[in-house]
Amino acid sequence: MKIRFDPRRDTPDELGRHVARMCWPSAFEVVCVGTDRSTGDALGPLIGSMLESECKDLPSWGTIDSPIHAANLHQFVKEYEALTPILAVDACLGTRKHVGTVSLSDGPLRPGAGVQKQLPEVGTMHIAGTVNVNGFMEYYVLQNTRLSLVMAMARWVAEGIRIGAEIVSTGAESLAVPGSAPRVN
Repeated sequence: MKIRFDPRRDTPDELGRHVARMCWPSAFEVVCVGTDRSTGDALGPLIGSMLESECKDLPSWGTIDSPIHAANLHQFVKEYEALTPILAVDACLGTRKHVGTVSLSDGPLRPGAGVQKQLPEVGTMHIAGTVNVNGFMEYYVLQNTRLSLVMAMARWVAEGIRIGAEIVSTGAESLAVPGSAPRVN
């Protein structure tokens, strides 16, 4: 299942309820993938840094200061053994109409797919934020992505993840069922 959220219309609460529902009743951990050396690819580490400072009880990896990226992802996956579901987070490229939207999907994240990299899969569910368009010179496109868009998306996703973690930790099962469903693609 893949659910697409548009932060201009949907609230972080909707994302949070869906995250909680996907891993209910278990707690979850977060792995944020990306690098601080590329504006577009910094979405994951920005979210990781926000979670680290705002959600002390939520186990998370991958921040601006300590990113999980192509050079160290193999080692992280090899050494890390999760006892709970893992929510993986990364930036992605997509169609022009999807730029600025966020997708929540069952199954592992396939980092680097948009730039034709063969990297290990990570997570049991994932969030992908579409930061720019794909199709040509993907590295250049990621380097020239608007920071304001990436920052706004990072704040929105981090808040949604925080809400999802809070729903799970308080056992507020009724909150895990959203009142209005975002678009399913």
